[in-house]
Amino acid sequence: MTIEGFCDDRFAGVRTELAKQLASGAEAGASICVTVDGTPVVDIWGGHRDSAGAEPWTEDTITNVFSITKTMTALSALLLVDRGELDVYEKVAHYWPEFAANGKGDIEIRHLLGHTSGVSGWQPPIALADIYDVEASAARLAAQPPWWEPGTASGYHCLNYGHLIGTVVQRITGRTLGEFFAEELAGPLGADFHIGTGPEHRSRIATLIPAPELEFDMSLLDQDSILVKTLTNPLLDIAETATPAWQQAENGAVNGHGNARSVARVQSLVSCGGELDGRRLLSDKTIDLIFEQQSDGVDLAIMVPLRFGIGYGLPQPQTQPQVPEGRVCWWAGYGGAIVVNDLDRRITFAYTMNKMEPGIMGSARADAYLRAAFSAVA
Repeated sequence: MTIEGFCDDRFAGVRTELAKQLASGAEAGASICVTVDGTPVVDIWGGHRDSAGAEPWTEDTITNVFSITKTMTALSALLLVDRGELDVYEKVAHYWPEFAANGKGDIEIRHLLGHTSGVSGWQPPIALADIYDVEASAARLAAQPPWWEPGTASGYHCLNYGHLIGTVVQRITGRTLGEFFAEELAGPLGADFHIGTGPEHRSRIATLIPAPELEFDMSLLDQDSILVKTLTNPLLDIAETATPAWQQAENGAVNGHGNARSVARVQSLVSCGGELDGRRLLSDKTIDLIFEQQSDGVDLAIMVPLRFGIGYGLPQPQTQPQVPEGRVCWWAGYGGAIVVNDLDRRITFAYTMNKMEPGIMGSARADAYLRAAFSAVA
């Protein structure tokens, strides 16, 4: 199968691995980008953007990257930190007074950014369509109590991360999260990434191909557990991601649309220490915040070992995918997409695709591409 784009000879293994995965049928359509010092050394794509295999994945194909969106949301918040408009140690209620309700007055911004706030989802019942109205559904989060003692453990803020942080961004700037991200990050950096994707982009969005459903009866679990409340209220429906309502909602947790090139472009701001193309957007002090550990242990919502800094996951030996050790921050999207920022080597690796694998984060394919990329610079 033809691989389009360019790949530095040093990283030929990445291209070979993508060709292998596409040829085997494990991959339907995908893009991979690797930047070194902010400059792409790999920018390749191939396969098809539809489930029937009729429409080729092209240079400008974009797709829903799920939780990679969270890294864009976190970066938006860190931009405000750098400008002195947001303090990660300040109470959330300082910026969003209504959030203090029901015992949440002491929750800090860093608790939101590091998934330790105790507010990992909505009090049931709530439907998926309800969260498209960001203002109304954020107000529901502000009114409810935390589900565990804030700051003591992580509970992955699966669907509501953008509602929480986005509301803080809007209270400070008067702009929605999608507007702020577009005007302050995506636009200036020339990145084709969107939080709230308009109808003009619809024709080039790749259709997600769901993974086979895991045979597990959620009704067997404690319905009051943090896992069940977080992951089923509301329950994510992959078919819904093909609708205009989903695509156009500004959900800074899970509905960002982009490709590997645009993900790597924005996130290379981190791997390059806050400066890109001679323009400094984040200071060393702000970059250092990312690596300030907030939790390290089994996550209460998704029940796997995770280590969180402020806005990003940090390397954790027991966690899949196996990201490199060192001054590295990363996150993955549901179904397999991933971004890794390696500040020691000034490398950003990004992978997006439309054929999903089971599990909330990582995939065998993502691991294969990661190994190929980082073995080139070992």
